[in-house]
Amino acid sequence: MRNDTLTSEDETIRQVAPRPRNLAETGLAQDFLCDLLAKHCYWGGILNQQQLVERTALAWPVLEGLLNFMRTSGCIEVLSPHDSSTLLRYALTERGRNLALDAQLKSGYVGYAPVPLALYERVVQAQSIHKNVVTHQDMARIFADIVIRESVLNQLGPAMHSGRPIFVYGPPGTGKTYIGMHLLGLLADSILIPHALAVGDYIVQFFDPSIHHPLATANTSDRLMLDEGHDPRFIRCHRPAVITGGELTLDMLELAHDPTTKQYFAPLQLKANNGIYMVDDLGRQRVESTDLLNRWIVPLEQKLDYLTVGSGTRFPVSFDVVLIFSTNLDPLALADEAFLRRLGYKVRFDVLTKEEYEAIWKQVCRKHAIAFDATTFRSILDLYRREDRPLLPCQPRDLLGLIVDQCRYEGVANHITNERLTCAWNSYFVRPVTAQAAFPDPPAHCKPDSQFPPSNPLSMDKENRIC
Repeated sequence: MRNDTLTSEDETIRQVAPRPRNLAETGLAQDFLCDLLAKHCYWGGILNQQQLVERTALAWPVLEGLLNFMRTSGCIEVLSPHDSSTLLRYALTERGRNLALDAQLKSGYVGYAPVPLALYERVVQAQSIHKNVVTHQDMARIFADIVIRESVLNQLGPAMHSGRPIFVYGPPGTGKTYIGMHLLGLLADSILIPHALAVGDYIVQFFDPSIHHPLATANTSDRLMLDEGHDPRFIRCHRPAVITGGELTLDMLELAHDPTTKQYFAPLQLKANNGIYMVDDLGRQRVESTDLLNRWIVPLEQKLDYLTVGSGTRFPVSFDVVLIFSTNLDPLALADEAFLRRLGYKVRFDVLTKEEYEAIWKQVCRKHAIAFDATTFRSILDLYRREDRPLLPCQPRDLLGLIVDQCRYEGVANHITNERLTCAWNSYFVRPVTAQAAFPDPPAHCKPDSQFPPSNPLSMDKENRIC
C-alpha cells in the first residue's frame, strides 16, 4: 500500500476515530469512568485539570461533567489553583477514597480511558490489512537488495495481496523467517492502536511497546487540543509484526489475567491485528502441532476470534491478520490435507545455487567493506564440497561475521585469508564426535609424572601440566 501525503493520511485517521466531545461519544458508562477517575486521583494525589486530561486521554468537556457528578456525590473536592496557576485542582474525599478502593478490587487498570469494543471493531475494519494492495512493482522494490528466486517472489506477492494465510517450509537456514518478516515493508502506512479495550465492565490492556511502535511524529500533547487530531485513546503506530517460535503455548493465544494486579492483557494475535503474525518453527512448540493448528481454524474461516473474560464471558473480536506459518519439518507430518487447503499459499524455500550463494557472499562483503576475492571464494566452495554441505542463505553472513570478529581481535582491517576462513569454518560447523575420539590420550609430553601426582592440578608448572 503506497502512502498518500501525510496530511491526507492524518485526515483519514481522524475520520476513522474522531475525538469524543461528550460522555455519550466515548461509548463508556458514567459510573465506569468515575471509577477510573477515582483510581487516578487515589494514586496520583491532588491532580489539576491538565494532569487529568493527560492521564485519561479524555477531553476536558468530558471530564468536567464527570468531575461535577463526583463532586455532587461527595466523592471529590475542588481546590483552588496552586501558586500562579489558573488550573483547578481535584482531590478525593473519604467517600471518594472508598470508591477508588472498591474500583481497584474490580480492576487494577489505571491508565488512559479504554476504547469500547464496538468502536475498536469499526477501526479495525476501516484499516483492515485485507484492503492492502500489493503489486509486482511493490515486491520488486521491497526485495531489490535481497537475493530471492523470482518463483518465490511471484508466490509471496499474490499471497500478501490477498491477505490469506501463508505456509512457508523448507530446510533450516533457507531464509524463511528473514523473508517472512521482510514482508512487513509492504505495509508502510500507519494504523491506530488502542491503549486499552473495554469489554463490558472489564478492561483489557492492549498497547504493547515491544510490538507496537509509535510513529516518530506522534505527539501526545495534542490531546489537549479538542479540534485537532484523532481520539487520543488510540496511538498511531506502524502496522504490527509479531513472531513467535518454540516458546509459543496455547495460553499465549488467550487473554492473560494477573490475579494480583487484577488486570487483563491482550493475547498475541489480538495485538497483531491489522498486521502480520508469524508462527515460526512450527512443530517445535511445547504443544502438539495439531492442537496449535486447530486453534486457528475458526479465526481463519470466520475472520473472528473468540476470547473469554471474567468468569466465562465469551466475546468475538475481529481477526484481521496475515498469518504466516514457517517450518523446517515435513508439512504433511504436521497437518493433514484438509487443514493445508485452508492455508491457500504454500511456499517452499530451498537451498541455494552456487550463483545465488555468490551473490549473497558479495553483498555481505560489501556490508563489511571486504574486498571480494575469487580465490578465497573458490576455497569456501571447496569446503562445502569436501563436507557435502548445502549452500544456505544464512551462512555467508555468519561465516563472514566470524572473520570480521577475528580481524577486530587482531586489530587489522577486514580481510579474508585462507587461515581465517578455515578458522571461521571450524568455529561455525559442528562435527559428530565418536566416543573414542571424544577423549583422546594426551601427548606424552603433556602427561603428568605418575610417581609424583600434584595435589592441585591447577598449580602444576609448565613442564608438568595436564593438556
